[in-house]
Amino acid sequence: MKKMRTMYAMFDAAARAHAAWDIQVSTSIVKNRKKLLILLIMATPILLVSIVSATGDLPEILGGHKAYSPAFYTPEIFGMSILIGLCAGLITGCIGAGGGFIITPALMSAGIKGILAVGTDLFHIFAKAIMGTAVHKKLGNVSVGLAVAFLAGAVIGGLGGGVINRALYETNPVLSDTFISALYVLMLGFLGIYALVDFLRLRKAGGDIDVHGGGDTGGGGDGKGLAARLQAAKIPPLITFDRDLTPGGKKIPAVFISACGAIVGFVAAIMGVGGGFLTFPMFVYIMGVSSFTTVGTDILQIIFTAGFLAITQYAIYGFIFYTLAMGMLLGSLLGIQLGAFTTKVVKGIYIRGFYAIAIMAGFVNRLFALPGKLGEMGILPLSKEAGEILETIGNFLFFIAIGIFSFWVISKFFTNLRTLRGEEE
Repeated sequence: MKKMRTMYAMFDAAARAHAAWDIQVSTSIVKNRKKLLILLIMATPILLVSIVSATGDLPEILGGHKAYSPAFYTPEIFGMSILIGLCAGLITGCIGAGGGFIITPALMSAGIKGILAVGTDLFHIFAKAIMGTAVHKKLGNVSVGLAVAFLAGAVIGGLGGGVINRALYETNPVLSDTFISALYVLMLGFLGIYALVDFLRLRKAGGDIDVHGGGDTGGGGDGKGLAARLQAAKIPPLITFDRDLTPGGKKIPAVFISACGAIVGFVAAIMGVGGGFLTFPMFVYIMGVSSFTTVGTDILQIIFTAGFLAITQYAIYGFIFYTLAMGMLLGSLLGIQLGAFTTKVVKGIYIRGFYAIAIMAGFVNRLFALPGKLGEMGILPLSKEAGEILETIGNFLFFIAIGIFSFWVISKFFTNLRTLRGEEE
């Protein structure tokens, strides 16, 4: 039980570190007029094409029903993607974690194939990273050696994950959706249950908490534990890091860092979450890298890993829905800003509660979708109608929970607008 709680603390801290990056990236875009203008220029033709496409006159190659790149444009699809991005942004900005975990389940609930949702999410992450962190000051914290070894592993792992995802889809699209849903059930179930237990424990203890507080971000510098044993190995080549924090720096075999990269790349290629939430616990808690160096290296790996996978494993095979990616980017930029402001006027304990509910909503959504998928493949003796009913119930519960949370955040923002303006001044 103690090990499970420790694992949850690691993933919780990782999710918060990744959300902090997302918030910083979005803020840098919103505050830059040139970047906002670029976004508007990119979004305008997509909206115009979606209107033309709704009449049925759009050529297939430009986004018709049977286009090679499955990008059928309609105003409804574009609007839906903005709402999904908005809700994910509100969760990320307000809670400080978890927003990215609901994007793929939300897209799948809206009728998007799992492999298309994964590819689109990766492209959305890549586009945001390029716009917000290409010259980010925190890139100065990067250890070049760690980054190179990590990315070498991420390429190998990502290729493997991409091949598996496409092979499953080509074998049976329902099998692909089932596989992706099952992975989200496992991940969100683990995170959601422990987040709910954590919230109930904190509520029972009373008082308020720092919602953006993370776990220990030490680097295993006590000379004990797994990090120390890995750093003591003398397998060449060795990578030196944390020179600014430790006299002479620390050293670790490159093969261990590459193994981390392979795991992150594999998971990112299969689930479409960018992999950033895994990099943090692996680097800090297992490899003994300082959180200072980890953050900078993680920013770099997100750009390259998400970009490499989005282009080589999904875009060239037609598995990216560019309309959705653009809409999610626009929605998330607004949502993150509103959510981040709201944390200034809402008690952290309430936000922790909504965090648990949001993650559990994603878990229930994919859990209710699984029986129907298994029934379609003949694995579970369940009629198609019964499976559709269960999936509809899961979709309703999911969107109701996320909708209530979003409404709550937006209402808190506008009802406390005068207070927030005073703080800004």
